Amino acid sequence: MDTTRVVIIIVIVVLLLIALAVGLRMAKRKKQTAQLRGQFGPEYDATVGSRGDRGAAERELAERRDRRSRLQLRELEPARRQELSTEWQQVQARFVDEPVLASSEAQVLVRRVLNERGYPTQDLDSQTDLVSVDHPEVVGDYREAVRRTRAGEKGEATTEDLREAMVHYRSLFSRLLGDSDGHTGSGTAGSSGAGGTAGDPGGAGNAHERPDQGGTGGGASRPGSTPPR
Repeated sequence: MDTTRVVIIIVIVVLLLIALAVGLRMAKRKKQTAQLRGQFGPEYDATVGSRGDRGAAERELAERRDRRSRLQLRELEPARRQELSTEWQQVQARFVDEPVLASSEAQVLVRRVLNERGYPTQDLDSQTDLVSVDHPEVVGDYREAVRRTRAGEKGEATTEDLREAMVHYRSLFSRLLGDSDGHTGSGTAGSSGAGGTAGDPGGAGNAHERPDQGGTGGGASRPGSTPPR
């Protein structure tokens, strides 16, 4: 076999190996994309949009998943879940007369539950990054609720803005208490849990109810905001 033929064979083998490596890498990347999209759902699209680069977004999501795997979460005792459910009822009952205060208290209560479950609460970004691994379907709404609460504290949010924030807080709150369907489900919470009444924000027994279901009683106006029409 002459030298030229040997060189050609070597080149072909090298090209085949390169093509195989590229194919395996693309397959691995495609599999990772499918896994991340399946796990994070809407948070996947939100992260890709905010980063502007799919590769960077996927590296960030994978890093969140890795950090979450090292986090030891704690379950809440039934008695503690009941206490927190009752506290939520008290907070949402205040919304009718003091929507800004109730929204702020709801944020504090959710942060306290996150802390009790074992999530870090030093800053919102680190907190929501880890929450997004377990609750990707509601973490975007949680971020929006915090934004509306802060706007309300500056007099820049309407009562309807704050009522929707309460609905968002309750959605995450219910999941943190252990019921993935959005209902606060400790055994004794049927009458005194976070379900609330039809007139309470975030209540009516369904964390996914539309914001226009169950009003604020019509009297939740506050300085610097416009009551919903």
